Amino acid sequence: MDSTRLVELIRPVAGNVEEVKNTKPLMLVINAGELVPVCELLFKNPEAYFDMLTCITGVDNGPEANTMEVIYHLYSIPFHQSLMLKVTLPRENPEAESVTTIWKSANWLEREVFDMFGIVFKNHPDLRRILMPADWKGYPLRKDYKHEETYRGIKID
Repeated sequence: MDSTRLVELIRPVAGNVEEVKNTKPLMLVINAGELVPVCELLFKNPEAYFDMLTCITGVDNGPEANTMEVIYHLYSIPFHQSLMLKVTLPRENPEAESVTTIWKSANWLEREVFDMFGIVFKNHPDLRRILMPADWKGYPLRKDYKHEETYRGIKID
């Protein structure tokens, strides 16, 4: 399916859809509030059938931009097609709806993004740290992260 048809397919659900030029695979920017309906459409529609969520990427654009991004990497096995969906969130209290009800792989992927960036995935069935210890302070991949001098009495270099 070409990019024009894909945009045409999701526009009734997503409203505003922006195609990012010169990306491979195709990247579409949608409003965070429309994420779940768009993902459901892409999963259930036989024309698209994006049956695999392969990765979720978090991006901290820094305090100057005051935004964060979540990029969903989708793949359609029967059509051998990849797609990236991007949502932009405010840096203070970043939240997006969980897509675990659509793709089970989102469970761990959303936990990783939460653990490293502090992005909260609403309605996630088990949103807790997965890479860092449960009592770790802060989110290591945020641009303003400052690590502690010690952790449980052990000096951190």
